[in-house]
Amino acid sequence: MCCRVHQMERSAREPDMELPVLILAIGNESRGDDALAPLLLRRLQQEVTNEHIEFLEDFQLQVEHVTDLNGRHTVLFIDADVSCDAPYQFSEITAAHDNSYTSHAMSPAALLHAYRQVYGSDAPESFLLRIRGYGFELGDDMSDEARANLEQAERMIGTWLADILAVRE
Repeated sequence: MCCRVHQMERSAREPDMELPVLILAIGNESRGDDALAPLLLRRLQQEVTNEHIEFLEDFQLQVEHVTDLNGRHTVLFIDADVSCDAPYQFSEITAAHDNSYTSHAMSPAALLHAYRQVYGSDAPESFLLRIRGYGFELGDDMSDEARANLEQAERMIGTWLADILAVRE
């Protein structure tokens, strides 16, 4: 199996009802700092108990993830990135056609573009948290620098989530 998906158990609600906020972590714990996103996702799952959030983890984005975006109000993509400034970069993103849609992994912007093509409307409000990583070799442990970046990203996202959830309630 090439990918692993971990979804938080859905609370007592209609089986086809989507939660308004989706947090989608992209990464592979076997590849050093690529574990940043899955680790942050699991920390958030433990710290944030809210019936408005669904957590999803996968090794990479694929076109099939457009169905996970449907019915959402807000989507947060989390990924480790060797090219962003430390400790992290957080930004709102929009649909953009790029060449990643033809590869085995898509960019978040390309996924939003695919959503528009599939559903004929704009994707939900979406954000990308890129956490600075340094080493992504198979079998490596997470670097100390990446751990420090993870701590800072966790504090910022905790505040951001509290703000968006306060608006929803």
